[in-house]
Amino acid sequence: MKMIQFKYAIISAAFLLGGMTTGCDTLDIDNLETYDESMVWGDLNLAQAYVNNLYEECFEGWSVSADQNSDQVTGIPWYLGTITETGDSYKKWDYTKIRHINEAIFKLESSVIEDKKAVDFMLGQAYFMRAYMYYWMVLHHGGVPYLKVPQDKDKDDLYVKRNSTPECFQFMIEDLDHAISLLPAKIAGSSSDYGRIDQCFAKSWKAKTLLLKASPQFNPKRMYDNAYWKEAYVAAKEAYDFCVQNGIALTENPADIWLQERGPEVIFPVIYSNPNRVATWEYGTRPASVSRDKPYHNPTWEFVKDFPMLDGKRYDDPTGKYYVGDEQALLKAFWKNRDPRFNRACLYNGREWPVAGRSADNRMYNALGVSNADDQYGVNPNAGVNAANNDIFSGMYNYKVSDLSLTQDKVMTFDIDYILMRFAEVMFIYAEAANENGHSDVAIDLLKQIRKRAGIPGYGETVNLPKPTTTEEVMELIRKEKRIELSFENCRYFDVRRWGLVNEYFNKAIHGMNVNYDGNEFFKRTEIVKRIFDRQYFFPIPQGEIDIDKNLVQNTGF
Repeated sequence: MKMIQFKYAIISAAFLLGGMTTGCDTLDIDNLETYDESMVWGDLNLAQAYVNNLYEECFEGWSVSADQNSDQVTGIPWYLGTITETGDSYKKWDYTKIRHINEAIFKLESSVIEDKKAVDFMLGQAYFMRAYMYYWMVLHHGGVPYLKVPQDKDKDDLYVKRNSTPECFQFMIEDLDHAISLLPAKIAGSSSDYGRIDQCFAKSWKAKTLLLKASPQFNPKRMYDNAYWKEAYVAAKEAYDFCVQNGIALTENPADIWLQERGPEVIFPVIYSNPNRVATWEYGTRPASVSRDKPYHNPTWEFVKDFPMLDGKRYDDPTGKYYVGDEQALLKAFWKNRDPRFNRACLYNGREWPVAGRSADNRMYNALGVSNADDQYGVNPNAGVNAANNDIFSGMYNYKVSDLSLTQDKVMTFDIDYILMRFAEVMFIYAEAANENGHSDVAIDLLKQIRKRAGIPGYGETVNLPKPTTTEEVMELIRKEKRIELSFENCRYFDVRRWGLVNEYFNKAIHGMNVNYDGNEFFKRTEIVKRIFDRQYFFPIPQGEIDIDKNLVQNTGF
């Protein structure tokens, strides 16, 4: 059984749940006069319990819907009118959480607790959390009110204006720098503090924040010739070097990245421990016949075909050792001679699947008339009913991070730690920033390391896989490699927005297999659903917030 990482002090329910939460995230936040502040902020254990509670508020973990917006998985059809001012979708307006964080910072900076080292550690965590929460709000909405004090609804002016986007980035970096000055360098996997924020995470997140600041999404008129790219490069190099100096490295065996907890690649984990915290990952990705419900997270054909072959070349490159031909030819044998990461990501029709509770030679069948009736795959005569979610079925399932030891009745006990950030992502951040600052050789070397770990050659390592010669070519390879390596890790959709390429990648139909037929007819590229890009580079400020605060200005186009 896992060790429970954070042991919360017993505090009244009014403090943790009643007095600290509200029904909606507005700038008019709850009054904290429901508990004795001096008791909390004068006691080390209670103050730590407060900060511990912020982890639950700030850091989301496993989510089967994380990448459904992208071209990697099915599940969410974009259509005109999806994004509205009054809708609940794509809203990141987390001022209740911001108030809780600001309360911690305000009280800790004047704390009478004698253990100053412990106070500084808590302050470092809180400063990081504030920057982290604002990162997601700015990513969604652009400039937002950047509040640094816990507002009192009875005393403070709550009708605040939006800060400009540059101001928000400035404040985020200031908060991160402050956090870095207070945090320990690295928290070891053997430490009782494992799962808390350290400098490795803070420096890495700073690099990610500055990469966003430099990106085409925030600089549409000067996408790759603005001064922010230099800042991003300096921060990314520092983060990469610092992580390496502190023993962080790529996990040797890619299959162990997730299943071997506390591995060398982890930058920051969200701790899971059955029964205290479990996830619906296996519940929401497995076929119904070995789960509790139908999956809502299925790989698309667009994703599958982008995996390289074993020699590192594309399937349609005639110079490749494993040249297949056109897309129609690939459909007939898409599982053969592929990048090993393909088999770690996708469960496809007829593949052996040694999941607990089934025979040793168990296979997964998704084709009509062969699949398990419980899976309702396509218009399946074995099921006796038509599938209700043909816009989800693609002929494949998500195989990444599958805990094969869980039987069907145990899928809701899934408790593998979620890696919110890992070293491979830091390498991609560094590669992208280096490439845009004239250091394409650095980027190519980083890609080579990632591909070598995956089991395929890097660029320039074989005659038929030459090094790219231009910045644009290297950037395209970074995009392709990151799509594969960090698949289903909540990166793809936001990356494509950041690159300003949503129309190119997402404004189109997504495809899968022809799941309503068997035999050779099954292996036909078939449209699942058409997605329409509609104003999704910046989401609207929730109309309810504008109704409350007349100084808020709505984003353009809404």
